[in-house]
Amino acid sequence: MSKISAMNKRATQTLAENISKQVEHFSKKEVECLIREFNVLVAEQNNSGRAVHGLDRGKFISTLHSIFGLTDDRMTGRVFRTFDKDNDSVVSMKEWIEGLSVFLRGTLDEKIKYCFTVYDLNGDNAISREEMLHMLKGRLIRQPNEEDPDEGIKDLVEIILKKMDYDHDGKLSFEDFEKTVKDENLLLEAFGTCLPDFRRIEMFEGHVFQEQFEQ
Repeated sequence: MSKISAMNKRATQTLAENISKQVEHFSKKEVECLIREFNVLVAEQNNSGRAVHGLDRGKFISTLHSIFGLTDDRMTGRVFRTFDKDNDSVVSMKEWIEGLSVFLRGTLDEKIKYCFTVYDLNGDNAISREEMLHMLKGRLIRQPNEEDPDEGIKDLVEIILKKMDYDHDGKLSFEDFEKTVKDENLLLEAFGTCLPDFRRIEMFEGHVFQEQFEQ
């Protein structure tokens, strides 16, 4: 092993040790693997002429498409913004690992908070009728002779509000969303798929953590 590669390995181990103390669900070795995967993705991005020190929106969303099977543009942009906690238009290494800790292995409480953040389009701590309409638009099959293609969506929003709006204020607070999902877990992604399925998680972890398992 060259001196440079040995130094890089030690630097990665030190960084992984620091991050693993701040992030749930991953061991130090797993964080090392995630750092290496992050560096590979950033290198691919920069080879295409985008020299930045994190994952930009385009590379992050293409990763959601190709690795995690998330293809709904209404959702992938919101997932990027949820990972990008400091709102600097780049997902840093720490943001990547923090985001993946919930994305891959989060508890139900963590996933409820994550999904609510994705669905709260304007960040006002509530999901309004307008936000629901935007997220659900295009998800229903248009019926023959239907004059207003959005009418079915509007009806669906009213059904959702009737079921989920516990305080009857015409919008969903975090408390409304949390109570509903804890009663019926299947409603966690009621407004769009923003988490990978088990098969995709298993494939990603098998690929990224393979080196750890082989050591």
